[in-house]
Amino acid sequence: MSISQSQLRAFHAVATEGSFTKAANSLHVTQPTLSGQVRALEERYSVHLFDRRRRKIELTDIGRQLLEITWRLFSLEIEAEQVLTSAKGLKRGHLRIGADAPYHSIPFLAVFNRRYPNLRLSMSIGNSSKLQSDLLDQSCDVAIAANVTPDARIHAIPFRQDQLICFVDRAHPWAKRRRIKIAELAGKRLVLREPSSTTRQCFDGAMSAAGIKTGEVLEIGSREAIREAVATGLGIGIVARAEFGDDMRLKALEFEGPVMASTEYVACLADRKATPLVKAFLDIVQETVAQERKR
Repeated sequence: MSISQSQLRAFHAVATEGSFTKAANSLHVTQPTLSGQVRALEERYSVHLFDRRRRKIELTDIGRQLLEITWRLFSLEIEAEQVLTSAKGLKRGHLRIGADAPYHSIPFLAVFNRRYPNLRLSMSIGNSSKLQSDLLDQSCDVAIAANVTPDARIHAIPFRQDQLICFVDRAHPWAKRRRIKIAELAGKRLVLREPSSTTRQCFDGAMSAAGIKTGEVLEIGSREAIREAVATGLGIGIVARAEFGDDMRLKALEFEGPVMASTEYVACLADRKATPLVKAFLDIVQETVAQERKR
């Protein structure tokens, strides 16, 4: 007797959601039904797929091995649907976008939505390292992120460079200036993203290369919170120019000398770049970049 597809789907949902409750909601079934399907799968093959803790569940070794297979299985199912729906002119489907910030990604999504209004789009936000992991475990179809680490499994298209700037509140002594030297940050209190952030890594690398030591660093995990902290005088912020926005409480300052910049990429799994949904998105990116270069 062949393995039950519904039981595999139930297992996959629990493994990826990390919760029986969330998995049941995602599959639109009751939790007892879902739990029964997973239990039946375990009993049929005399295995334990999950270590059930009081408030969390963890995959066993056999569970992790099975998850690698179900990722491939249901990924192929998605690809098959995309191939079939492409015959109708991409009128159905769901493209999952992961982005390190909305500023670069929203214009692409807007063009995609106008061209394919019947397709479903969703976007999650994370730092570059997480987005690359999301691509590899197929939690997203396309990632828009800075400085993607070279990997033969990933197809990445560079589309712009984003220069770093610093910014201060309007009461700061530097607020009347337009530019500063990086050396002027020595000993100053800074408000920065977490160490895994691409902006932070780019900035730390430049400071290290210049032999400059900063003062106290206030680490904050979101760009919005960094802006609020700087606006209240808690320190000097560092951000990519495209992410600065338009906040009258703040003044942006360019750096003199060598440019500190990160490269933004649109990336997907190399073996999925030709699937209809992903290819349609990549085509829009390349068209948009070509148009901007002509301006």
